[in-house]
Amino acid sequence: MKTPKGFLWGGASAANQFEGAYLEDGKGLSVADCFTAGSRTHRREYTDGVVEGNYYPSHIATDFYHHWKEDVKLFAEMGYKAFRTSIAWSRIYPHGDDEQPNEAGLRFYDELFDELLSYGIEPVITLTHYEVPYALVEKYNSFADRRCVDFFERYCRTVFTRYKGKVKLWMTFNEINTMMHGGEQQTGVRIPEGADRDQVLLQVAHHLLLASAKAVKLGHEIDPENKIGCMVCNPLFYPETCKPEDQIQAMKDNDAMFYFSDTQVRGGYSNKARKLWEARGVQLKMEPEDEQILREGCVDYVGFSYYMSAVSSTRPVEKVQGNMMRMVKNPYVQESDWGWGIDPVGLRIALNQFYDRYQIPVFCVENGFGAEDEVSPDGHVHDLYRIDYFRRNIQELLKAIHEDGVDVMGYTAWGCIDFISAGSGEMKKRYGMIYVDRDNEGRGTLRRIKKDSFDWYRRVIASDGEDLG
Repeated sequence: MKTPKGFLWGGASAANQFEGAYLEDGKGLSVADCFTAGSRTHRREYTDGVVEGNYYPSHIATDFYHHWKEDVKLFAEMGYKAFRTSIAWSRIYPHGDDEQPNEAGLRFYDELFDELLSYGIEPVITLTHYEVPYALVEKYNSFADRRCVDFFERYCRTVFTRYKGKVKLWMTFNEINTMMHGGEQQTGVRIPEGADRDQVLLQVAHHLLLASAKAVKLGHEIDPENKIGCMVCNPLFYPETCKPEDQIQAMKDNDAMFYFSDTQVRGGYSNKARKLWEARGVQLKMEPEDEQILREGCVDYVGFSYYMSAVSSTRPVEKVQGNMMRMVKNPYVQESDWGWGIDPVGLRIALNQFYDRYQIPVFCVENGFGAEDEVSPDGHVHDLYRIDYFRRNIQELLKAIHEDGVDVMGYTAWGCIDFISAGSGEMKKRYGMIYVDRDNEGRGTLRRIKKDSFDWYRRVIASDGEDLG
C-alpha cells in the first residue's frame, strides 16, 4: 500500500520546544518561557515571569535558531515533503499588543521558509503552539480578556500578508482542546482566586474559538489559496467495558474533545456544547456578532495529534499520566517508559472518527514515541523501538486510506529532531529521528547525530509508505 499522490510526508516540531534564543533579536517572553523543567514524577512549574534560580529549558532548547540551516538540510536528506512548525508569536509581537511587528523576527521566518522551499519542503505553520506572549498574561490575563482576540487577529494579518505565496498550509491554535485541562500551558491564563474555574476556562475557550474563526476568514481573504485547519489533541476514549454506563462515559469524554473541532468545522456550538454550559452553570459572555464570526470562520481541514488511546470508566480507578491529561490505564496495550499506551490501531480509528464526522480532509500532524535514547559506543543511536512504533502506526494510517476511504492529507512525525518535551520539560524524553547532544540540565555540545530511525524514515518517504521494513 502506498500513499496517494501529493501526500505530505514530513516531521513536526514547535518553536518553543526547539528554537531557543528566547530573548534574541527583539523576541519577547512567551508563556512557554515561564515553565520550568520537570520530570516524569515532578510537574513543571508555571512561574510568574522568569524567576532567578530556576531552569527554563525553552530558553536555549536545542538551539534551532542558530542551527536551522543544518537541521533543514537533514530534513531534506530524509526526503520531507512538509515540515510542520510554529511561529513564535512573541518573536513577531514581543508584547502581543505592540502596534508594530518586530522586523528581525519576521526576517527569521522569511529565511527559514525560503530555505525549506528551496528543498521542495512545504511549510505547515501553526500560528501559536503554546506560545502566547507573556506580557498579555501580565496585562490582560491572556485570552480571559476579549481584547486578546484582536491582538491575535493583528498578528495573523501580519504573518498571512508577509508570508503570502510561501506558506499555504496553516493551523490556528495547537491542541486547542487542552484548554479545558487547565489552560496554563495553552494560553497562560491564571484562574483568579475565588473564581469559578469552569466559567473562566469556557470563556477563554470562546475567545480562542472566535480568534481561530477570525484568523480563518482573514487568511482566506489575504490569500484564497490558503488552507487553514484546526488542531486538536486526540486521546481517543474507549469504554472500559460493555456496561452501558461505561459507553455513556466514553461518549461524554469524546464529546469533550469534539467540543472545539465541532465548532471550528461546523461554524457554531453544538447542542451538546450548550448542554455542557447548562450543566456547569456557565453563562458565556457573547457579543451579538459572535455567532456570525464562528459561521464565517470554518476550517478547511482537521489537524490532530495522536500518541495514545485512553479508557473511560464509571468505577473508581487509578489514572495514569497521558498527553496533557490523566487517564485510565488500558491493560490491552503496551506502554512506553513514561506510561503512555502504545495503540497503533487507535490511529486508524481516530482518522475514521474525524473523517466520518466532518467529511473534510484530516491531517495527522503529531504522532511519535518518547524514549530515553542513548548514543552507543559505535557513535550511533539504535532506536529500533521508535521504528517499530512508527511502522505500526503508519500501517494503520495506510489501512485508513485504502480500506476505509479516509481522505488523509499527510503525516508529520513528532518529532523530526530531539527537543524539549512539552509535558515533562525533559530532554531525555526524546522524540526525534535526529539526536541532539543536550541533557536535562542543559549540558552538551548540541551536536546532531542521525538515529537509525532517520534512514528508516527516509526509505519510507522515498517509497510513499510501501517500504516499512
